[in-house]
Amino acid sequence: MNKTEPFCGPELVAFSKFYAAYVHGYASLIICVVGSLANVMNIIVLTRKDMISPTNVVLTGLAIADLAVLLDYIPYTCHMYLRPNSHSVIDRWTYGWALFVLWHSNFSQVFHTVSIWLTVVLAVWRYIAVAYPQKNRDWCKMENTYKAVITGYIICPVICIPVFLSLNVTPITELLDKNGFQTKNESIGFNTTVYVVTMSNAEVVSKDILQKLNFVVYSVLIKLTPSIALTVLSLRLVFALIETKKRRQKLTSSLNRKNAKNVEKEKQTDRTTRMLLAVLFLFLATEVPQGILGSLTLFFGEKFFIDCYQKLGDIADMLALTNSAINFALYYVMSRQFRITFKSLLNYNTFPSRKHLPLNEANNHTTTQITQV
Repeated sequence: MNKTEPFCGPELVAFSKFYAAYVHGYASLIICVVGSLANVMNIIVLTRKDMISPTNVVLTGLAIADLAVLLDYIPYTCHMYLRPNSHSVIDRWTYGWALFVLWHSNFSQVFHTVSIWLTVVLAVWRYIAVAYPQKNRDWCKMENTYKAVITGYIICPVICIPVFLSLNVTPITELLDKNGFQTKNESIGFNTTVYVVTMSNAEVVSKDILQKLNFVVYSVLIKLTPSIALTVLSLRLVFALIETKKRRQKLTSSLNRKNAKNVEKEKQTDRTTRMLLAVLFLFLATEVPQGILGSLTLFFGEKFFIDCYQKLGDIADMLALTNSAINFALYYVMSRQFRITFKSLLNYNTFPSRKHLPLNEANNHTTTQITQV
């Protein structure tokens, strides 16, 4: 391949420019605003007294992390894509905005890593509930769940330290025209100092080590390792669903009252597992491609990173934002209890309070979780 030719071809370069100029800003802003509102509703619904459960505690922690990612992206996309002078180099890369972009890169990575951590916890908790139901009450009790969530929020910033060290704000000199756009014509241009976020400007050896460590942590530890774990757990959950279905079919031939209750309980467990599998599959669809691209950067070097990875950066951001915004729709469609609680928040008069229910009906409104779907 010609060294001057883009690693992934000129078509990707052209698509990247078009997508950044006309699509990404508007699409990402809509997703961030809608997704932020959706995650606020997730937090409100999942923290209602009758919704408190280990599974819902993890989902609440996940909603908080997703909300942080979406809110942080709103000023970023407005400045970089939607402002009237967003494509002007001198307007986009002031020192103050470069500092914000550096903050945005680190902040979003931390909370996205928290989201990944909690998704893995969710898969582990669900697998224990399906594969080891007799141990579920002890292993996945509320105390352990709170510890797992809090640990994620503490340890993920530590995991991301190599990412923090690999980026900094660097002053560079650009030849710009009077409107602040790049030009190669020296007669109409003037040298201007702008500030951009780049890889660390340490000594060459240290810089190379930092870059490789950054991609190892990002692609292998943060992306691929959780993806492999979730793939294995998801497959195990699918096989468990198949076995449960076979077992239930055998029970239906000779139902009595006790068996009927067991069958209904297994159906609820199946529906819950399907919903959480949907959450896991969405995660895999967004994280695996980024992990693969990061790994390829380790093999092919800086040219692949500039010509391929960076050109797909906006698409990767869009996938991650969509994943952070869509869980409300999954919960609403697949969880009956979530729908009931959400509707009751919209109209209290439609759903009488527990104290006004007849005694026999009140006894049936037990504390539940998102598992009743």
